[in-house]
Amino acid sequence: MNPSDAIEAIEKPLSSLPYSLSRHILEHLRKLTSHEPVIGIMGKSGAGKSSLCNALFQGEVTPVSDVHAGTREVQRFRLSGHGHSMVITDLPGVGESRDRDAEYEALYRDILPELDLVLWLIKADDRALSVDEYFWRHILHRGHQRVLFVVTQADKTEPCHEWDMAGIQPSPAQAQNIREKTEAVFRLFRPVHPVVAVSARTGWELDTLVSALMTAL
Repeated sequence: MNPSDAIEAIEKPLSSLPYSLSRHILEHLRKLTSHEPVIGIMGKSGAGKSSLCNALFQGEVTPVSDVHAGTREVQRFRLSGHGHSMVITDLPGVGESRDRDAEYEALYRDILPELDLVLWLIKADDRALSVDEYFWRHILHRGHQRVLFVVTQADKTEPCHEWDMAGIQPSPAQAQNIREKTEAVFRLFRPVHPVVAVSARTGWELDTLVSALMTAL
């Protein structure tokens, strides 16, 4: 693939970000002309992996399902333009059953060496993190510098009825609970990179996630 074909598709979703941030991201990507980053989206089933992909990249790039697991198989797609490209790898969600987790554990082990960065998603209202802990300790921790934890569905944080849809932001009470959630995730996993909280449904803090993603790369 010709490297000079790539940031064009990326510039469109970046156009909604502050100018200085979008310029920073594009400049960072221009430095990656000789390498196509591969980003893996992982987490428990229902954490919103496909929805986050769609929100970040402005389109139905992967199937979205609210019933059972939305993504049964590894799905890859390429974003390209202006001489740069990146590959997004959407992996099956874990935590549905022991049998599937054993299958997906092997899959995660096999694919991890191919990834430049892993986004590990955790729902904002999910308090049962034993599965996340298992995969962190047994699979991801060896590549801990390449893992970015993302707290998803922040708009569902209690009291969820207080979410400001007009202003696209949490209420003060929600904001406090979101901070406590991200701090709890950080204390539990001790990742290299800061924990980012987002709402794919409303678009809240997606620009922060994009910035963190580029910094981690």
